[in-house]
Amino acid sequence: MKNLRKLGILTLTTGLSIGILAPEVSATSLGNDQNNNVQIQISQVDSVVTKSQLIKKFKEFFPKQFDFLNESEFHMGSGHRFPDDDTIRYDLSFHKTVNGKQIYGSVGFVGEKLDIESFYYQPANVVDALFPAKVTKEKAKEAALAFLKKFPESSEYQLDSDLNDYYPNHQLLTEPIRYSFSFVRAKNKMPISDQRIQITVLGNGEVSDFYRYPGGSGSPSYDDLTRVLPKNEILTKIKENLSIDLQYNIDVDYRTGNRDVKLVYQPTSYVNGVHALSGDWQTMNGFASKLPERKEIEKVLVQPTEPKQTNFSLGEAKAFAEKLLAIDSKDIKLRIESVDEQKNHNGQDVINIHYMYEYRNGGTGTTLELDKRTGEIIQYNDIKGDILIDNGESKKTAHTITSEEALNQAVKYLKQYSPSNLHNYAMPTGETYINEERGIYHFTFPRVVNNILVSGDQISVSVSADGTLLGLNVNHVDIKNWPSIEKVISKEKATEKFLENLGLNLQYVNEGSGKNKNHYHLVYIPVFNKTPFSSLDANTGEWTSVIKSKPPMISHPWAEKELNHLIQTGIINVGDAKTFNANAKVTKGAALEVIMKSISHIYADFYYGQRNKTQSFENIKQDHPLFQVVERAVSQGILEKTGTTFNLDQRLTREELAVWYIRTLGLEQAAKSQGIYQLKFADAKDVKPENIGYVALAHSLGLLTTNNNKFNPKQEVSYAELSVSTIRLAHEVYKKGIQIQY
Repeated sequence: MKNLRKLGILTLTTGLSIGILAPEVSATSLGNDQNNNVQIQISQVDSVVTKSQLIKKFKEFFPKQFDFLNESEFHMGSGHRFPDDDTIRYDLSFHKTVNGKQIYGSVGFVGEKLDIESFYYQPANVVDALFPAKVTKEKAKEAALAFLKKFPESSEYQLDSDLNDYYPNHQLLTEPIRYSFSFVRAKNKMPISDQRIQITVLGNGEVSDFYRYPGGSGSPSYDDLTRVLPKNEILTKIKENLSIDLQYNIDVDYRTGNRDVKLVYQPTSYVNGVHALSGDWQTMNGFASKLPERKEIEKVLVQPTEPKQTNFSLGEAKAFAEKLLAIDSKDIKLRIESVDEQKNHNGQDVINIHYMYEYRNGGTGTTLELDKRTGEIIQYNDIKGDILIDNGESKKTAHTITSEEALNQAVKYLKQYSPSNLHNYAMPTGETYINEERGIYHFTFPRVVNNILVSGDQISVSVSADGTLLGLNVNHVDIKNWPSIEKVISKEKATEKFLENLGLNLQYVNEGSGKNKNHYHLVYIPVFNKTPFSSLDANTGEWTSVIKSKPPMISHPWAEKELNHLIQTGIINVGDAKTFNANAKVTKGAALEVIMKSISHIYADFYYGQRNKTQSFENIKQDHPLFQVVERAVSQGILEKTGTTFNLDQRLTREELAVWYIRTLGLEQAAKSQGIYQLKFADAKDVKPENIGYVALAHSLGLLTTNNNKFNPKQEVSYAELSVSTIRLAHEVYKKGIQIQY
């Protein structure tokens, strides 16, 4: 298998914190990590890897379980790799219809041995895995532990209780319960940060997916645990050097597109931890006896710069790409595969240019992303150098320019290719990350608002040792209103809380490059408030974390499990759990939101490629928080457009709920045949004649039950009743195979 060299692309951000992040994620978590997801496609005509090989590997790993699949039901994807990783990966997917049910899955293979790195499987029928699940979390853990034994050295892995989640946010009621378990490999009972196995078990006890993080290659060596410095000594060292600063923190919900901006206090030292043997600081570029110097905030540009374009066409985008991506080779040809418009993860209108470099044995390709309005680069990764090297047409460039010269080159490229927002960004405030093995400089330009650094909005640039641009990524988030700094707690008070809540975790950490790339160091990792990724809300003085805490549980005599499940999965938003009244009557708007979020994902507009222009009711416009919910309900026939307005604040009755449920199940035509239904309820006369069929069907399907032989059609629905009945509805939706289009 061909050994493709690493691609020089920026994956590091500003490193704004000390001890906030675990080593394996600290480089990217404070900013946009979309570069890590860019696949470099490898197309090789003479590839020695065949579909039959992959199928054999797969079935050996899962003996007899997938014997019902034949070779024609598998599809093999092209080889690919990721930026800064020369390992080739292959994908194998499968799909089959069994008794009218769809079975599908995918498998990821890595390295020359084609080890299985990832797996995803959707069985034909998972009704037993829907809430309430057939198996408990404890039983699911037993299944995960049994599956773990498939992996080499499985006995060296231990359950990481901090990274297990039962209630994923925004899970539909028509989706199976998924119990996720993270296992970390240990040496001398100390966790090895980059060696993990994530296993997910469905609510029916089946393993549905896993991902393996194998860590570095070769035969690693490890620090001697008996030589570690006392924890108190390291705590004192960190406390003496800890400094706190005010920052804006952008939290983006990528399902809804909502952006929550908070003012937080975070440590500002540019280190991840302290070496447990030497006491040296762990920095971006290895271990150092001194803390990296922090630079003052300096804007890249003081004044705004007008964009060079104001309405970039597809033709202009293609011409720009052909010039930027041109390669100096007679045997390697650039082919632009497609140029199309869409919205990106930040809701920006962009032009995506998919391209491929073709050569004798195949080809390699990826994507260039441009701002549709200005034509400026949003995401670019140079792969020409690696391709030339791999085809024997170029040699690696010797280390020729200094860090300062590389920074000047980075600024020059920004002014040339992405100038219009530069006045919002600062020069790098931390140390420059240098990949010495490959001679690449990585720079991060953080956004600045009110002279305060912004976490979650930055420009990343990577430059080679000869000054070539290797990567440019602009993660600009459009925020209209930034929180005021007038009412924040004092820096002194925040510092005091950080010092009081400082703890240390000891773990093995691999630097990943350099002469010690196969060695694992023992490192003390600072943790605040006993929780990874913690910061302090600058307004309230309360701890906050990027790992969302579970909403508080509520109690109820007969709907407690159902209510808590809907609350934990984000289908019901209770606000303050102490004041939430589960017996309160729901409005039509609130009920409609619960129903639609239970059976259909409600995404932000940019997931559709363009804004939904349809508006069914005059009083529910596109900026209304329930606009997408209402339009989805109308498009599915659940809600009728019987007037020009719809009263979302009106209370919902049981009879009206029955109508919505039956429409959801696509049984409206059957419900309209009123003459074939006979209601035997004591209060049957209270049901409107035109709704008799709806009520009869809703009752016969068990969606809405009676009390003392009374259906109570005019009774207003409570949150408790809505929760119980909506879960019943979701089961029927799943059994009938109803797919709600997004």
